[in-house]
Order: sequence, then C-alpha cells, then structure tokens
Amino acid sequence: MLSNVVFLEILTDRGLGLSDILQQLTARRAEAKMGGGQARIDAQHAKGKLTARERLELLLDPESFEEFDMFVKHRSTDFGMEKKHIPGDGVVTGWGTINGRKVFVFAQDFTVFGGSLSETHAQKICKVQEMAMKQGAPIIGLQDSGGARIQEGVAALTGYTSVFQNNIMASGVVPQISVIMGPSAGGAVYSPALTDFIFMVRDSSYMFLTGPDVLKTVTNEVVTSEELGGAKTHTTKSSVADGAFDNDMEALAEIRRLFDFLPLNNRDRSPVRPFFDRHDRIDESLDTIIPANPNIPYDMKELVTKIADEGDFFEIQRDFAKNILCGFVRIEGQTVGVVANQPMVLAGCLDSDASRKAARFIRFCDCFEIPILTLVDVPGFLPGTSQEFGGVIKHGAKLLYAYGEATVPKVTVITRKAYGGAYCVMAPKNLRGDLNYAWPTAQIAVMGAKGAVEILHRKDLGDTDKIAKHTADYEEMFLSPFRAAERGYIDEVIQPRSTRKRVSRALALLKDKKLDNPWKKHGNLPL
Repeated sequence: MLSNVVFLEILTDRGLGLSDILQQLTARRAEAKMGGGQARIDAQHAKGKLTARERLELLLDPESFEEFDMFVKHRSTDFGMEKKHIPGDGVVTGWGTINGRKVFVFAQDFTVFGGSLSETHAQKICKVQEMAMKQGAPIIGLQDSGGARIQEGVAALTGYTSVFQNNIMASGVVPQISVIMGPSAGGAVYSPALTDFIFMVRDSSYMFLTGPDVLKTVTNEVVTSEELGGAKTHTTKSSVADGAFDNDMEALAEIRRLFDFLPLNNRDRSPVRPFFDRHDRIDESLDTIIPANPNIPYDMKELVTKIADEGDFFEIQRDFAKNILCGFVRIEGQTVGVVANQPMVLAGCLDSDASRKAARFIRFCDCFEIPILTLVDVPGFLPGTSQEFGGVIKHGAKLLYAYGEATVPKVTVITRKAYGGAYCVMAPKNLRGDLNYAWPTAQIAVMGAKGAVEILHRKDLGDTDKIAKHTADYEEMFLSPFRAAERGYIDEVIQPRSTRKRVSRALALLKDKKLDNPWKKHGNLPL
C-alpha cells in the first residue's frame, strides 16, 4: 500500500507537474469519500440512515475532523477479493473535537462490503484506540457492520480479538462510547459490550450473537431481528444498551451532550460549564414533596432535576430497572453522578436488575473521578422466589462492593425510607460515605413499624390497642432520622428546601478529597 508521500514522489519521477499531482490526489480522495459508490449511498439513505462520513460531520465540530488511513485497502486474495478494492476498507477513522475537546472516532461504512471487518479494517480501529490511550482522549465508535468478513477467515477473527484487547486496556483509562447505527452481529457485539456506554437507533439497529435464521434452524424459534436484538429489547429487557434514539441525527446530538459531562481520561477532571443557577437556591416545593402517607409514592426525578443546574439530567438506562435512577447532572457547573431510588416503581425496592444497573454506573463514576450523589428512599430488597433464584444476593453485593470500593466524593441524602439491608448498600456512612444528610421525614430502621411490631410483640397480636401503642412507640423511637444522627451515622438533618445548597457545599468541601485503597492487583467483584 503506497503512502501519500511515496505516491507523490512516483508521480514527480514520472514528470508530472505539481498541479497534475494535486489533481490526482484530489481524485483519489474523492474516490475514497464515495465509499461503496452513489448507488449504495442512496440505498443507505433510503433506509433512513446516514453514511459514515455524514455521521462524523454531525458528531464532530465543523472542520475539526482529521482522517487517518483514507487510502488503506484490504490484502485478501481469496474468492475474487483481489479484484475488489475500495479505499478505506469499510471504516473511517481519525480524530476531531466536540465543543473544542479532543476525541478519537471510527465510523463503519456499510456501503463498503457491508461494513464487514477485515484484517486492515481492524488495524485502522486499533490504531485510533491506541492513539486515544496515548493521548488521553475518549473513543467513540459508530457501529454499522455485517460482522467479520467471511472471505478473510481467521485474519478477520484475529482482527476482532485485537480490537477487544484494546477495549479492555482502554477500560477505566479513557471513556469509550459505542453507538449502534445498523447491524452488529456475531462476535462484533463484544467490542461495544466492552465499552462504557452503548446507544442504539430505533428501527434501524440491532445486536445479537446468533441471528434469526440460525435460531429458526437450531431451536425452531421464529423471531425477527428487531424482536431479537432491536433497541427496545436491549433497553428494556437485556440492559445491553444504555439508551435509544429515534434517528441518526438525534443519537449523535445526544452523544455530544453526554460527551460534555465526561472527562477526557482518568487523570483529567470533568469540564466545568458555565451555569446560571444559584448554588444556594432554596426550593420550598421540596418541603411538601414527601406525601403524609408513607405508602404513597412520589417522583424522585423531580428532586433530581430540582437539585441540578438548570434542571438538566442526562439519564442512563432510563427504560431498564426503573426502580432506580442513574445519570449525570451538574452542580455549580461540575459533573456529578446521581443514583436515586424511584418510589414510583416497585415502591423504590432494590432488585437484581436495579443493583446491577447502579453498580456499573457507580464504578464508571469512580473510574473517572466523578463525584456521586445518592438519594435514598428504599423500603428494602424486593422479596420473592424469582429474586432469590435469580441471585439477588450476589447482585445486591455488586452494588455494595461498588459503593465500598469507590474513592470519589460521596454525598448521600435520605429522603424517606432506609430500611434493613437496602440501607446498608445505599452509600451509608460505614461504606465510606463522606457526608450523609437526612430529611426530617427520613425513617432509618431495620424494617417498617408494622413488620417490626409483629415480630417484637407477637404475643399481643390479638390486642389491637396494645399493637397500636407498640407501633406508635416504635415509630417515635426508630422511624426518624434523629436516632441515627445521635450516633453520628447522619451528619446533619436538613430542611428539604435547602437540599441543593447543602449538596453544593458538600461537593465544594470534598473537591480535593484524596483516598487510596490498599494495594492489590484487583479485587474479586461478585460478578
């Protein structure tokens, strides 16, 4: 494969003038930018999809994209491939900026051999992955590929493995974002699965290891590609994807928005953005957000947005495990990761899915020095045989481990219920919580009054007057934040209206926090 420099030297030796050389260079670039040709570009547009280059134009700042390896071609000679060469070999790679901040990118081009991955295709991706790690900048991959190029056999498979290895090495070093904008099948799915975030486009993207045709043959199951691996499946059932968007344009706009919350690498701080919201803003509506009846739910998302700068909340996995909220906000312009129980769903109980969702998010925040704000209203873990058989013990331990391992600033606000083991896993003081606040409505206890009284005063169950008195005594003694505050497990009981102010000041206090875990190769997370 000739480099541009060698190409120009050859043309010069042949006696071509500079203008002729530049014309040929321009022609070669124009050929590369056409990908698989106008007919295939039109077919891509007919499906409601943009081309790889159009996607990069929307993702990156204008005129910021610098491309690598535009003229690379595959080296395969089997099955007539020596007669089929298209510059770029099905993937556009390079770097650019998003709102002035550096990012490395690759976009698979479905118009070239269906975006299939060859040995050289993989080498182009590996090159930008390795450059991203060296330069300390995030990687965004726009996936639109039919999988490994069959004509290349094991060379394509080893190419995938090299990409996977780089995904693993980059994990926790630079943020990695995958956007599935077309098919992603077979082994190809493991590269996005190893990245930090996966987003999909509804009705035009899908991910699966084994396709519908193979399933029909092997298991006699009849299922469509959308049902098997579409955006709805992976955002609501499997939790493989972190979000889905209606079209390419919306997806790329939202990726730009997410990017602005994230640091460039694990040694960098998240960008501080201008804000127009007072850090000490008082919101009196929060004084009445908790219903008088403890069994009536309220929307925790309202509290999240009222704490955040300008009410901006970028939610992660919004449609999965809705009983817990995870996402990014800014407080005084600084990125903060939020984990919050959602009483509107399953009364805010933790279950296996919620535990896994929150644990992974917490570990991402800890990787990249993003402070964590935890809002607690949890009556316990969801009971039932399905949860026990599904391993809720181990899944709950993941959440416990994630909080206990995290060394970033951790601020916790208990708004209402904090019962039993669920209290223990939601960033309490003894899991190295830095500042733990409680509202006056907080109830911190082993369990609710009804269950506790039935155990403690079993002999009086037939006497309604005694049970009523025992219940009132229990509520006065335990169902308030003051017993915990007396023992130092709560740093302060605060007014709900001042929550933003107290959280903001807490984060300012913890800005320069330093905490190191004991040396070890790595812990044994309960996977």
